[in-house]
Amino acid sequence: MTDDDRALLDFASRTFRDRGAHAEAVRTELGLSVTRYWQRVASLLDDPEALAHAPTLVNRLRRLAGR
Repeated sequence: MTDDDRALLDFASRTFRDRGAHAEAVRTELGLSVTRYWQRVASLLDDPEALAHAPTLVNRLRRLAGR
């Protein structure tokens, strides 16, 4: 897992006051479209290193994704 992957998971664990604020932060802080952001997050859900780095987040996202 790269440093960018870790930063992405750290960002995903943050809370925002609304969806618009989250989407804006994805674009400005990460320089990604919201779609690409969620694709990258989803690709990390099966990575054992991602689970070790952020177990609560990864397990919560796995549940939401029905995995």
